[in-house]
Amino acid sequence: MGRLFWKFLFAYWAAMLIAVIGVGTTAWIIQATDEGSDPALEAGPMTAFVIGTAAATMRHGGPDALKALLEDLGFHDGPSVLAVDDQGQDLLGRPVPPDALARARQLVQSGTMPEHARLAEGPGGRRLLVFIPIKPAGIVRRIVFRSGRPPSPLLPIATGMAASLIFGVLLSWYVGRPVRVLRGAFDALSQGRLETRVSGAMGRDAGEAADLARDFDGMADRLQTLITAQRSLLHDVSHELRSPLARLQAAIGLARQNPQKRDVSLDRIELEAQRVDALVEQLLTLSRLEAQVGDGSDTHLERVDLVDLVAAIAEDARFEAEANGRTVSFLSAGEAVSSVRAELLHRAVENVIRNAVTYTEPGTTVDVRAEADVVGRQFIVRVVDRGPGVPEEELETIFEPFYRGSTGAPGRGFGLGLAISRRAVETHGGRVVARNRPEGGLDVEIRLPLHNQAHPPA
Repeated sequence: MGRLFWKFLFAYWAAMLIAVIGVGTTAWIIQATDEGSDPALEAGPMTAFVIGTAAATMRHGGPDALKALLEDLGFHDGPSVLAVDDQGQDLLGRPVPPDALARARQLVQSGTMPEHARLAEGPGGRRLLVFIPIKPAGIVRRIVFRSGRPPSPLLPIATGMAASLIFGVLLSWYVGRPVRVLRGAFDALSQGRLETRVSGAMGRDAGEAADLARDFDGMADRLQTLITAQRSLLHDVSHELRSPLARLQAAIGLARQNPQKRDVSLDRIELEAQRVDALVEQLLTLSRLEAQVGDGSDTHLERVDLVDLVAAIAEDARFEAEANGRTVSFLSAGEAVSSVRAELLHRAVENVIRNAVTYTEPGTTVDVRAEADVVGRQFIVRVVDRGPGVPEEELETIFEPFYRGSTGAPGRGFGLGLAISRRAVETHGGRVVARNRPEGGLDVEIRLPLHNQAHPPA
């Protein structure tokens, strides 16, 4: 058991012990100062009146009158009035408690407390001891008052200590158990067991421990996703680099074997080097976006008109698209001036538009629309193509690094363009969503919050 268990246990136990000592001592003092109490005989105004009446009846009417009085009194539901002779026999033949008789004789001999017991004398000199024995209240009372003194304060203290210890152990175990479970989970997570989850181990507890367990599971899910993505990224990078490097080696070998084809080999080497350079550049961009390094240290914020920014990108894309038998149309509504990382945002929108131009059918148009939502303080860009679209199950995965849709042509790019677009937009606090059009093609929507402050949220 951990230190939290013992700290909680000792703190709880100390608090309970102080409370028990205070209550026990107070009760003992009150009980010790109760002078009218007696461990074996009844006391009080009613007892004194009954005993006095019995003594007077014995003195004036004799044993027969006292016997009639006792029979009339009855006391069937309470303590009985006993009239005992010198041989310890009750006038009505009822059993006489020895401790009550001994206590009554002691009080009569000492001449104290006549309201507890009294010696009644009748005609002819016969004497009867009149008293009311206390009604039995169980074994606890007999044990406590056997000595005739108030109970020791150690009794409630010991009882309280035992009870507080038992409940303190149970409560400390209940509080410490979630901590032990989480500690084991963190240890497992630190050793690389990313599948570790703790919500199930918390049982049906709906308190703060369960909330903490759910937060831990969310963190573990995120870590597992990131590390899995990192491993997948390393695998994909090595796969993407393998092909151009192999072609580079082949071109170098061809140049050495056939000097007449050196120029052709050099052209191939230059082309493959450019591809590797482009891949490395995109990887660095993606890495900066993933780590959010480019939050102002290497990319300056600029106040730009986002409508003009998208219009310029659409115009460049239209010029390139027309050379391939396609075209790009641009529509805008309103003005949207905001503080953004212009270079990253330019690349994000450009990647989406270029992707649409690449996959739209020859002879079709890619529609680009930019508008400002003044009420919602958002800037919205929609890029619609007339291509084959994307299977519904791939609408999210197309934004993952190195993912190429099943409808895409092999050999086109590295599958990083849309991933960079999403990361760049998310860095600005926006989002990118892709959906299929009912009439065919892909509809990609970019939503960006409009910021007038110097720094947009990372």
